[in-house]
Amino acid sequence: MGERHEKSTPGGNGQNGGGAQGPGGFCVCFKCGHKVPHQKDVKCTTLKCPICGHTMIREELLKS
Repeated sequence: MGERHEKSTPGGNGQNGGGAQGPGGFCVCFKCGHKVPHQKDVKCTTLKCPICGHTMIREELLKS
């Protein structure tokens, strides 16, 4: 009785299924390596590197 089961959907929600990395961390330029602090509710991919103008990505994605 009190067990909770979550549905798993491909590319779905929760535990990074939808891509959300949570608060904190950094956005990193894939081209030059410049880092900026990640801002809550702002996707790194919407940012351009202030040094070279390349699209930023989430730091955690570089490590995978």
